[in-house]
Amino acid sequence: MDAFTQQAWKRLRRNKGAVAGLAVIILALLAAVFAYYLAPDGTSYANRMVLEISGQKPGFSVHMLSVQQAHAPEKEGFFHRLIYGKTPSDVLVPVSSWRFSKDSIVVEKYVDEVTTATESYPLAHVLYGKDSVITDISAAQQAITQEHLFRQTFHLGTDKFGRDILSRLLVGTRVSLSVGCIAVLISLTIGILLGAVAGYFRGAADEGVMWLINVIWSMPTLLLVFAITLALGKGFWQVFIAVGLTMWVSVARIIRGQVLGLRELQFVEATRALGYGHTRTIVRHILPNILGPVMVVAAGNFATAIVVEAGLSFLGVGVQPPQPSWGLMIKENYNFIITHNPLLALAPGLAIMLLVLAFNLLGNGLRDAMDVRGKI
Repeated sequence: MDAFTQQAWKRLRRNKGAVAGLAVIILALLAAVFAYYLAPDGTSYANRMVLEISGQKPGFSVHMLSVQQAHAPEKEGFFHRLIYGKTPSDVLVPVSSWRFSKDSIVVEKYVDEVTTATESYPLAHVLYGKDSVITDISAAQQAITQEHLFRQTFHLGTDKFGRDILSRLLVGTRVSLSVGCIAVLISLTIGILLGAVAGYFRGAADEGVMWLINVIWSMPTLLLVFAITLALGKGFWQVFIAVGLTMWVSVARIIRGQVLGLRELQFVEATRALGYGHTRTIVRHILPNILGPVMVVAAGNFATAIVVEAGLSFLGVGVQPPQPSWGLMIKENYNFIITHNPLLALAPGLAIMLLVLAFNLLGNGLRDAMDVRGKI
């Protein structure tokens, strides 16, 4: 680590806002990686529906009876569950009360706050699935009480399909961070390439790149994203590409300006005198000296990408159900804002706001830390 980097890191650590933003980003990254292990609903896409408990408020709690499926899925490894979640081996039945009757369990099935329905399940079906028998009824009753009949609390409530909001928020973090990462990578690749070419070679190359930048910039960003999304189709990866292809313009303008200022300095003249090629001069001598502005614009674009993805998903042209996205969650639950449970839509909105604020604070901190004219 060179002296400038050390001093920049010291200045960044003194910026409380930037440190707080970095902490939020690290927590979001950990939540995204281990989402299926942290989420109360660890199934794929956190998509386990229990329609009887739809639209419940935060803190709602109910007893669940776990009834095993006839054919249990194969046991999944750590990395499979880490990436895809687990395949449910049971069906959850919300119950208000229960009692044992010989070789069966009779439950008052929860329908809503005032309605119940009586159902009976053979103990063997609850424990092992259909076409199973048991011989020790007392042991089966004890196992059901301890393992298959439990109380579940929904800390942020449930959506209109009875899915756990907290679980979908955690899994949805993956979409927001992924779209930001991929979009920034695409925008930086295109923007740095075109900006460096325009600033270094000037002349016709500069005029051609600037003409393209002005044409792209004259189009409304959201309209351009719509056009690209409709051309590529709706879906997970299409959103990444569409957002990335609309964010390179600001990167190219910044890189062009930085390169124009550096190309006339003595160290660049020295590379020409030593006979170095243009590619080596740009890649090894110019670009490392504009790393600071690149990092700042990357942080800003990351925040912008999160907002654009949420807007696309809200409008129905982004991430498609059942995959959770914060924008899609707002779309699915926004009608609860004017009814009895506004937090169902406010929770993903607050998550978007917090993550975007974190990236903006980090970007501002990087800008100040990378300022060579700042105080050491």
